[in-house]
Parts: sequence; structure tokens; C-alpha cells
Amino acid sequence: MSDKIKIHLADDHQVLIDGLSNLLQTVPNFEVVGSSLNGLSIYDDVVKDEADILILDISMPQKDGIEVLKEFTQKEFPCKVIILSSYDDLKIIKEVMKLGAKGYLTKKCAGENIIEAIIAVNQGQEYFSDAVREKIFSIFSKNNPKLNKNVLIENPVLSPREMEIVTLICLEYSGKEISEQLFISQNTVETHRKNIMKKLNIKNTIGLVKYALKNNLINP
Repeated sequence: MSDKIKIHLADDHQVLIDGLSNLLQTVPNFEVVGSSLNGLSIYDDVVKDEADILILDISMPQKDGIEVLKEFTQKEFPCKVIILSSYDDLKIIKEVMKLGAKGYLTKKCAGENIIEAIIAVNQGQEYFSDAVREKIFSIFSKNNPKLNKNVLIENPVLSPREMEIVTLICLEYSGKEISEQLFISQNTVETHRKNIMKKLNIKNTIGLVKYALKNNLINP
């Protein structure tokens, strides 16, 4: 049995499909198993190809990416979906994540982030490119004067997603509120919380607040 990650590419531009395919084929455990230039046959194509990951554009002819995701939710989800789009509108990001997409990249950063995104999503994580994540998190910086806007800098212990969740917990957002604002499920929020506690060897929210203050995630 192959241990390769099988990838299907869906975009209305063949040149982009060709470019992504050439890039992804350089990764030893990646296999591009198919592609689609319109949205009508994507569901059948990814089922036929037994794809693990679908890279999906929003602007597809005949049936756009949002309609494709709606079709997926009406049937058994055939694979994990990463949106690759020219748009970084928060309303669109929120809608596709609610419909089950596990990642969101803008096309201008695809070359930098696509490999990392595929690996993360294949492992069951969510993935947002830096530009998208910063745009999402800007909602909080406008409404929370205590939020350090440099929160997204690299941390040697926590991932960017975990840093976001620590910060929001310390700003007294509930699990439901974090779920709604970061477009992830409450179960995912709770899983991140447990992993954070374990990584930091912390037992309660007070410990998280101390860590956030010490590491300048929030301002006193």
C-alpha cells in the first residue's frame, strides 16, 4: 500500500495546475493524482482518484468552490480540502471553513505555503497562510487593547494557532467564541487547549495568563 499523500488540484487555469503539479511532485511522498478545470465533476473525480487532499479554487466555472463544498457536506466528505484563492475576504473564509475546508491560502503565497499546508492538513490540523491568519486576528486587535499585535511572531514552543488560542483564552473568550472567530470546531479548540497545557506543563487558565504576559502575547 502506498504511503503517498494523494492530491487533486482544482482550478480554472491550466497553467496554475501545471505549476502546482510540478512543485508538488518534487516532494517524495506527494502524488498529484488528478485535476479539474471546472466544479461539476470534482466530487466524482476525487472519489475516483481516492485523493487525500483537494486543493480547491473558489472561482470555478459551472460550479464554484463554495458550491463544491456544499455538495461535499450533502454527501460523505471524500477528502480534506484546502482552499487556494485570490480572495482574502473574511466572509468568504468564514463560509468555506464552516462548510468543512481545513485550510485557506491566497494564491500569491501558494509557492511558499502549499507544501506546509498539505502536510499540516493531512495530519488533521487546520492551516491558514500568514496573511489570512493576520487578517482573521486583526478582528481581535481592534477590539482588545491588551492584545499584543506581534502575537503571530514565531514561538519556540507553541505553533501560531496555539499562540492565538492562548491569547484569546487570556482575553476571556469562551471556547464557543474562539470556535466562531477562528472558524474551527469547539472540539478542535479543546484539543488545542489540552495540547497547550501539556506543552507548557500548565494546569489552569492562571498559568496560561502568566505565560502570555511573560512572553508578551498580551499587554498588562
